[in-house]
Amino acid sequence: MKLAAIQMVSGPEVAANLETAARLIEQAATAGARIVALPEYFPLIGASDAERLAAREADGAGPIQDFLAATAKRHGLWLIGGSMPLVAREPDKLRNSTLVFDPQGQRVARYDKIHLFAFDNGEEHYAEGETIEAGEDIATVSIAGLRVGLGICYDLRFPELFRRMGTLDLIVLPAAFTATTGRAHWELLLRARAIENQCYVLAAAQGGLHPGGRRTHGHSMIVDPWGEILACHATGEAVVMAEFSATRLTELRRRLPALQHRIF
Repeated sequence: MKLAAIQMVSGPEVAANLETAARLIEQAATAGARIVALPEYFPLIGASDAERLAAREADGAGPIQDFLAATAKRHGLWLIGGSMPLVAREPDKLRNSTLVFDPQGQRVARYDKIHLFAFDNGEEHYAEGETIEAGEDIATVSIAGLRVGLGICYDLRFPELFRRMGTLDLIVLPAAFTATTGRAHWELLLRARAIENQCYVLAAAQGGLHPGGRRTHGHSMIVDPWGEILACHATGEAVVMAEFSATRLTELRRRLPALQHRIF
């Protein structure tokens, strides 16, 4: 079964980003992908706080959600909708949410980002908690017979989140890692999550210089349960694809039954 991570360099205009996403998803579908993941903030990045809040959609209704449902149905694939802004309980904040659609275009899962990124090195400053309302619940979903755990970007740094999900076949992680933190930690953390959970990791990232000057790390990749990088693309738009092998997953767990040796 083929997996695809869509890498984008999204800007502040939703319509233009949806056109790009549609084109890249079509490429993945034509190449035979059955599970496709978009990056974090695929419909909107680089906009002001006010513009992001204005782009929020109510749960279950809106042009971004309609696009995801229609696109999944059109191509008959499982589509993990990166992340998008949904209405929060607090009126001046949003939820950073991943939505999953099945090949019939039905939504089957939602995950709201739990861990909110904060970083300040004197030159770059990020504080997601100022405009984002954190989620509370972990999310797993059955996709094409696989048990899949959902996370978003900064969640990658918290292994206990994925441990609480139990045994997984696949972790899907949309992201918009900064160039600074990505260079230092992105690959290392992705491979660690794959190795310790003995599962595949599908990481779809923003990758490049965005309008407004923000630079994201990119390097969307697919990692196997041994920590081997099966496919990766550095920066710029891309469709990153690799094969999910249930046989390899089972064999690696048989050779090294680490999941059976867990105490905590």
